[in-house]
Amino acid sequence: MKITVFGATGGVGREVVRQALAAGHDVTAVVRDPARLGVPAHDGLEVAVVPDLTDAQALVPLLVGRDAVISALGAGTNKQAKRSPVTGPAVRAILAAMDRAGVSRLAAVSAAPVGPDVPSDGVIARKVLLPILRRALRDLYADLAVMETAIGASSAEWTVIRPPRLLNKPRTGKYRRVIGANVPDARTISRADVADALLTTLTDPATKNQAVGIAS
Repeated sequence: MKITVFGATGGVGREVVRQALAAGHDVTAVVRDPARLGVPAHDGLEVAVVPDLTDAQALVPLLVGRDAVISALGAGTNKQAKRSPVTGPAVRAILAAMDRAGVSRLAAVSAAPVGPDVPSDGVIARKVLLPILRRALRDLYADLAVMETAIGASSAEWTVIRPPRLLNKPRTGKYRRVIGANVPDARTISRADVADALLTTLTDPATKNQAVGIAS
């Protein structure tokens, strides 16, 4: 499979690139600073430097002939994310470029608090802890909500992955997954397992046009 990865220098994106190459895929890693990629040279790896991810026309050549797109964009890709939305505007441009390039499959990472509450999590989690978290990171989640709205309104065959707090731990390939809802009692998951989920979903028809909750 030929995959273009946005946000390739972030914690999740770097894992996507590594795992995709290990699985035999051809990867175009879209970056602002190639020195931050941290992935060894590989016959299946192309690194594309793009300073402005909101320029849809500039993204089209990176998508022509590809089978799928993965967006691992998030607040960590830009230190100014709290003051200037990053992910929503970028994904809107990616969707426009996908349409022009004739690419339909998209997997994107979001966050569990953007999704609906899980009734079984209890009153304290739903009425106290989550509201505090959503207020503290309201700009981040607002940006991701804009992204999800744009994806849902697009013609793409999309999947949105919603993880809880991310950890720098090894890939296990063993995590809980709920299609169409968040995972009950979700606390953490490794960035490597989020990457695994993004890649796995590309060939799973059950996840098309669905938000998928994941957690350890």
